[in-house]
Amino acid sequence: MKIIVLNCGSSSIKYQLIDMPQGEVNAQGLVDKIGLHGSYIKNERSDGDEVKLEGEIVDHQMGIEYALGILVSERHGSIKSFNEIDAVGHRVVHGGESFHSSEYITDEVVKTIEDCIDLAPLHNPPNLKGIYAMKELIPDVPQVAVFDTAFHQTMPPHAYVYAIPYSLYKKYSIRRYGFHGTSHRYISQRACEILEVDFKKQKMITIHLGNGASMAAIMNGKSVDTSMGLTPVEGLIMGTRSGDLDLGVLTYIMRKEQIGITTANTLINKFSGILGVSAISSDMREVIEAAEKGEEQAVLAIDMYNYRIRKYIGAYTAAMNGIDIIVFAGGVGENSPIVRSSVCDGLGFFGVDIDEEKNKIRGKEILISSSGSKVKVIVVPTNEELVIAQDTQRIISEKENS
Repeated sequence: MKIIVLNCGSSSIKYQLIDMPQGEVNAQGLVDKIGLHGSYIKNERSDGDEVKLEGEIVDHQMGIEYALGILVSERHGSIKSFNEIDAVGHRVVHGGESFHSSEYITDEVVKTIEDCIDLAPLHNPPNLKGIYAMKELIPDVPQVAVFDTAFHQTMPPHAYVYAIPYSLYKKYSIRRYGFHGTSHRYISQRACEILEVDFKKQKMITIHLGNGASMAAIMNGKSVDTSMGLTPVEGLIMGTRSGDLDLGVLTYIMRKEQIGITTANTLINKFSGILGVSAISSDMREVIEAAEKGEEQAVLAIDMYNYRIRKYIGAYTAAMNGIDIIVFAGGVGENSPIVRSSVCDGLGFFGVDIDEEKNKIRGKEILISSSGSKVKVIVVPTNEELVIAQDTQRIISEKENS
């Protein structure tokens, strides 16, 4: 089964053509700067063939049309016609309380995703544009929505309800939802496969560290808590997001700086986090380099970043009454031995012991805890696209066989 996986952002589209069930990526690409000056599409085939085309790409439908054109082109294509496309799987950020798993896309499902726009105004609209475009361009091909929030729908109420008037939760669905669900699901299951242990009998903490970052407490195969909340700004310190913040700080800044809601929202989402503290960059590599040169704010930013992760590890270990496995993933989690080592330093009383030689390896699946460590610490590069393709294949197959 050939499946196109789409991840549509506000001005970009990431896509992969995956052959299932083997999970072979036939082609992958990026449509970037949609509606902006300098827009382009880049496609890479599994045999190494690459093409980059620059030109005006005014909207998502045009971007997807160009991507499909390349996939079937004689020179750079991976398939001969659209008839070879069996299904499309979409990353959809927010499913609210309506979706506890991935869903076959119908008009009713689309309407419900549209109803969730208020919960994710920056993410759901472009996700929907991808769905609309595929329905227009290849209307006979079935589509599946895979939700970032679905994996965390197993959280108990005491973990997801906020301590605000309960009537506001009932009225506006204000609660913790969590994100990066496909990543946390993949890395937790894959870690158990590597370690040859039963996924449904483990107490795990998964740590997804990219420009956006989140953690999850996974007990007996189910997410029981996660660091992101109603929006992706809560929790860990991130590239440009503040993470956990005293609400009084925000109202104080708004009053002192005489700024409104929109500017305040931009402040905590775009100019805070590692960038805000270091005043250097949101890229951890650049901040680590500056810290090694003695830049005090860079050192502080990294110390804060690592401390916040350690604090969540402690909280989640207490919440689960123990810990068996810690998993690192994401661009920083997979490629920064310094961050991994610093995070795990001081967790010896939990039984965590890192093998520093193994920890030097970057970007690969590897057990980095020592043979004597009571808690297994492992690096698992995430593969959200594969999860989307797997769910899409399963749902389409079930639909065909029903």
